Formats: sequence, structure tokens, C-alpha cells
Amino acid sequence: MLSDMSTSRPGTDVRPATSPGRSHDDAPDTAEAFTRLNALEDGPEREALRDELVTAWLPMAHRIAGRFRDRGESLEDLRQVAALGLVKAIDRYDPSRGAFESYAVPTITGEVKRHFRDRMWALRVPRRVQELRNKVRLARRDLTQSPGSPEPSVAAIAEHTGLTEEEVAAGLEALDSFSTLSLDAEVSADDDGYSLADTLGAPDGSYDIVIDRESAKEGLRHLPERERAILYMRFFEDMTQSRIADRLGISQMHVSRLISRSCARVREEAMGRRQGRTARD
Repeated sequence: MLSDMSTSRPGTDVRPATSPGRSHDDAPDTAEAFTRLNALEDGPEREALRDELVTAWLPMAHRIAGRFRDRGESLEDLRQVAALGLVKAIDRYDPSRGAFESYAVPTITGEVKRHFRDRMWALRVPRRVQELRNKVRLARRDLTQSPGSPEPSVAAIAEHTGLTEEEVAAGLEALDSFSTLSLDAEVSADDDGYSLADTLGAPDGSYDIVIDRESAKEGLRHLPERERAILYMRFFEDMTQSRIADRLGISQMHVSRLISRSCARVREEAMGRRQGRTARD
């Protein structure tokens, strides 16, 4: 890993800066080393010097990564991203265009910001949730500034921010909710291939039957008793129109017309109720 590189080899001038113009102790004096690096051809010597420069400037990269802590990413991951930005800065730096620090800081910062941008929420979330997330993040940072401070409890964050514990819980959940999860993601460590998609229910036609029955109930109640009886005999007792006609003492043609008219009335009332419900929603 980039953060585990060894210290400089003997003879390489990579020393902490003593110039009063520098603002941080983690900005070593590596001007001579960069001049040498720029003059070397690709090969083992250049690779070794490049690694030494990475090691020398790594504390600065870690400091920049620390600015972005408590935003939903582990500090170790942020340090790795910052180290990647440092490597890019070293590879692209031109010593003739000014101090390395002036070039490296925006390069590393941009790499970390790009990491967050790539991991931002894939779905639009309410502004209120984003506000809660930011308040909780800042509160956690304030409450853990002292070395060795324990992770603050929900109650402590709520007291610090003036939020309710439910709001703090929502903010904490949002801290780790940047990206969506694939339905192909496995939900267990076993090699059974059980994925998140396997936990989702399949379409069930029985729900449509329930909806249709509930929609038809009111229309059936409004039918005359004889028409309700005809529909019951036809659709529940599975009687033919001729048998219904014989039982009621009417013609088969009349039974057919009554069934058609009754079904139309029930259908119209059911559709009217559905449209009215949709309009209200």
C-alpha cells in the first residue's frame, strides 16, 4: 500500500524544510531530488527516487486527507486516495514551474474531492436528510477532536446539535448511504450465490384478483336482487344460461341481456370509483 512505503535511502537529500516561508512541517525540501528525477531516464534508479519522494511527501497527503474525515469514508481509505493524488502530482510535476507544494496540494485535494463526487448519492435524497447528515458529521468531528476521545453516542450528538435522537439516527444512516447497491450483490458470505435480488418478491396474480373483487363489491350491492342472483348462479355456481332461464322461468335470451347489463353496471361503477381514487391521490 502507498502509505507503507519505506524511508529514504542514504545519500538522498530529502529533508524537512527549514525555510521560514513554509507553512507546514510536512513540506520537506526536495527541490534537488525533483531536479534529479526530472533528468533521469525510466529505470530502477528513477523508480527508487520516485518512491523516496512519495514517502517524503506522504505526511502532507495524509494531512489533506484528514480535512475530509467524518464524511462517510474511513480515514484510511481517504489516505489511500490522497496518496494516489500525490503519486500523480510527482509524476506530472515540472520543477521549472514553481514549488512542488503549490502544485501538489490542489492535485491531491482534487483527487479526494473526485473520490467523493464519484461516490455521491446515485439517487436524489431530500435536502433535509442532507442537512442532517452534515450537522451530524460536524458534531462528530467536534466531539472527537481530543486525542483518545470515544465515538460520541446518539444522545451526545443530539445534545450537541439540538436535534432529536431520531434525526441524529437518520443523519448517521445517511453518512454511509452514498451509493446504490446492485441487485446482484451477495447477501451472505457463503458460496451459495444468494443475491439481494433473491430476497425480492415475484409478481403475484392473486393481488389483482383481490383488487378486482373489492372494486366489484359496491357495484354488486347496488344491483337488483334478481340480477345479483343471476350473476351468482352464472359465475359462482357455473350454471349455463339455459339452466338459469329454466330455474327463473324466463328465456335464455333474457338471461343473456340481464348478465350483460349487470356486468356493465358493475364495471362502470368500479372504474368510476378507481378514477375518483386516483384523482384524490
